[in-house]
Amino acid sequence: MATSQEVIIQHEVGLHARPAALFAKRAAQYASAISIENITKGSQPVNAKSMLRLLSASIQMNDQLRITAEGDDEQAAVKALCELIMQNFQEME
Repeated sequence: MATSQEVIIQHEVGLHARPAALFAKRAAQYASAISIENITKGSQPVNAKSMLRLLSASIQMNDQLRITAEGDDEQAAVKALCELIMQNFQEME
């Protein structure tokens, strides 16, 4: 069974360039298969470990996302990735 959680992206440029690279790098640290789905745009889930796939999802500020992981560390993966988004990709101003 997979674990998933929904989160709203608050980063001003969405999930582009640097934020996408940080997200993919964090996702790659987990053994689970991880996908991200842009619920706001109704897009198909994409591989969260691929920066190019993340960029293709056209994720913008205020989009609602669903992060889903399936595997041995699925709960930790979903938690860490949601926290990364909620912490605005660790960019504290």
